[in-house]
Amino acid sequence: MTNDIHLAFAHPSERAAATANGPADRISVRDYIVEVEIGAFQQERGTTQRVQFNIVVEVQPIEGPIDDDVDRILSYDRVTEAITIELSEERLNLLETLAERVADRILLEPQATRCFVRIEKLDRGSGALGVEIVRSRPLKVVDPSDTLALPPLVVMLSNAAIGASHLKGWLDQLASKDAPVILCVGLPEGTPPASQVGPAQRRIDLLAIEQNAWVLAGCDPRCVVVATRTELDWAMKNGQICVWAPSKIVLDAVEGPATQPRDAVALNAWFATELEAAAYWVIGPDTPHAARSIDADQAQL
Repeated sequence: MTNDIHLAFAHPSERAAATANGPADRISVRDYIVEVEIGAFQQERGTTQRVQFNIVVEVQPIEGPIDDDVDRILSYDRVTEAITIELSEERLNLLETLAERVADRILLEPQATRCFVRIEKLDRGSGALGVEIVRSRPLKVVDPSDTLALPPLVVMLSNAAIGASHLKGWLDQLASKDAPVILCVGLPEGTPPASQVGPAQRRIDLLAIEQNAWVLAGCDPRCVVVATRTELDWAMKNGQICVWAPSKIVLDAVEGPATQPRDAVALNAWFATELEAAAYWVIGPDTPHAARSIDADQAQL
């Protein structure tokens, strides 16, 4: 174990060499800069900043001659692709989350054995603010039974449907289906507070929808309000009927919905598309082109 303090700020390639148990082949991507929206603070939303990546990947030595064959090595493009893919998945608050995901994706490559990832924000002060992680195989094993076999069914309930006497019957029918069920709602009755600032009004409307989601969830103990992808995955895998609280997923989306939250049918259609849902149904008076519309007094789904 080295006690050289300079290694704390050394390039990942130097740290890799200092902590190696034996000779290792390495590839590196240095000073790779992208413009991205990231950060937990309000002033970091709605704007991009420069983020710099330095990545070193230790790889298994190639057996036999390389023969100048690019298919036999771990390409630099696979490293930069890992960055691009993870940045495109969703808007992130933490560099730590991004570093973890980039490292995990790189370590999916069969040649990769250990990965050093340093990520720094270049525009948050006079210096570079960042994190560095080291990850090695074995990766976390994913149990195939943990993955969803069927895409979910997304169902929007109008306010009339939420208050209908048929609600329990509808939920019984939905719960009996093989596919996981995600319920969505729109704004509650009444007028939410108004703001002259567009982003503020968007948040107000999203929070109002979430209040309505809690009203729906309170109607049946099988319903659970979910706000994140992790909560959503867990609830569906455990047979719960999900009620979507949209704020976090909408605000963190790299390419969010073009519609405003007040157009709840379109907002929930965007969500269904993001999830690659098996179907999108609307129970209520609104009839979108992209959904099967069901009258609020119709009991059979």
